[in-house]
Amino acid sequence: MNRSKLDTIIAVKDVPASARWYQALFNLHNQHGGEHFAVLTNQADDVIICLHKWGAHDHPTMMDKEIPAGNGLILYFKTDNLKDVHKKAVTLGCRTEEELHLNPNSRRMEFALRDPDGYFIIVTEYHEYEG
Repeated sequence: MNRSKLDTIIAVKDVPASARWYQALFNLHNQHGGEHFAVLTNQADDVIICLHKWGAHDHPTMMDKEIPAGNGLILYFKTDNLKDVHKKAVTLGCRTEEELHLNPNSRRMEFALRDPDGYFIIVTEYHEYEG
């Protein structure tokens, strides 16, 4: 068997609070919760994102919480429920970066926001990449 899969892990200040935020916005489940690490999954138990406390476990890229979160990183969430997620984002008072609009490149509806730690997130209609 030859498998590969990327599980994105981001450093956050407060793992339980960030986990609740992602769970509320994207209807995720916390499969491995705690003060230092959380694994958030969707309804099919696919890992969507992992949250790791800044400075815990001596990971070299997660030691300095003063570095701005996510420089050079976009968390790109594809969903079948774009309107519901957008409505939740408004209800939760999320910091919106771009309102709901049609992306001329992907030809998909999307919006952009920041998570509680400042990571830039684009939420778009679910699609497969076209060559």
